[in-house]
Amino acid sequence: MRGPELSRRALFTLAAAGVSTVALAPAARAEKVLLVEVGGTPEAVAVNSVTGFAYVSDPSTGTIVVLDSRSGTVGDVIPVGGEPAGLAVDTATNRIFAANPPGGTVLVIDGRTNDVVSVVPAGPGASSVDIDERANRIYAVSALTGTLAVLDGVGCRLLDLVPGPTRGLSSTAVDSGRKLAYCTSTDTDSLEVFDIGAGKFIGGIPVGKSPTGVAVHSASGTVFVANSAIHHLSVVDPGARKEKATVLLRSESSSVAVHEGSNTVYSNGGPNGIARIDGVTSLLTGDLSLGVNPGAVAIDQRTKTVYVADPLRGRVFLIRDF
Repeated sequence: MRGPELSRRALFTLAAAGVSTVALAPAARAEKVLLVEVGGTPEAVAVNSVTGFAYVSDPSTGTIVVLDSRSGTVGDVIPVGGEPAGLAVDTATNRIFAANPPGGTVLVIDGRTNDVVSVVPAGPGASSVDIDERANRIYAVSALTGTLAVLDGVGCRLLDLVPGPTRGLSSTAVDSGRKLAYCTSTDTDSLEVFDIGAGKFIGGIPVGKSPTGVAVHSASGTVFVANSAIHHLSVVDPGARKEKATVLLRSESSSVAVHEGSNTVYSNGGPNGIARIDGVTSLLTGDLSLGVNPGAVAIDQRTKTVYVADPLRGRVFLIRDF
């Protein structure tokens, strides 16, 4: 769907389905926007809020760029080979995990030395990863085969490779406290729920068209899904197993991140920029134009700095006070 807003017919359809919708918000301003040139085609961003370093995958050069948020500069470039895609950071062990879809592996990087310390098999096409820090487990999904790989984050080994209920799983997010992992499926426009304790998928929740990004607010358990083929963000109540609200955006979104302390949600669904949503009320509280159609979005949980990738121009925005 194109244009700055959903059509009246689409709005009526959502309302008729019993899903609440939220009107668009006015443009907002950020106190400071810092632009860092990283080169290549930055794809994913992950932040270690303890050390203050952010990590950016670049599949075009087979590298991971390390950003020092304190100075707003590139601190290091780690050659990893392959085509690194999804990233996740374990703040407890200071390890970075990078999916390499062509190799069907997850690369393990030591955040102290920036060395690759292990390469773990994760199934063909493994492209998105997330971490259960409490259990030291890594979860990687494959958009190619629809499998969910369970990895030992300390021993760096594959523990299980679970077939998913659908062929393509595009992203994953872990709720450690509730022992659940959520996987988006672009094939079925659903959010597939994996029970970590039982080691199996337990059902799917219908969301928007072509969901490609997911994030969980750990305290409330609310799940936010970025839909890349429709102008809304899905807000999911996992207890009721349903989409409880949709937030209308000015463009399609593919990435979403949540600040835990304030329950503020950020997505690349703004008008050539990002959108900010109140995670409690599902209200769109503002959007920030960056002059580009951004890619991945991530957040520093300590400083609330928002990271936004610009894959077309090889840049990353660091946004403070937004």
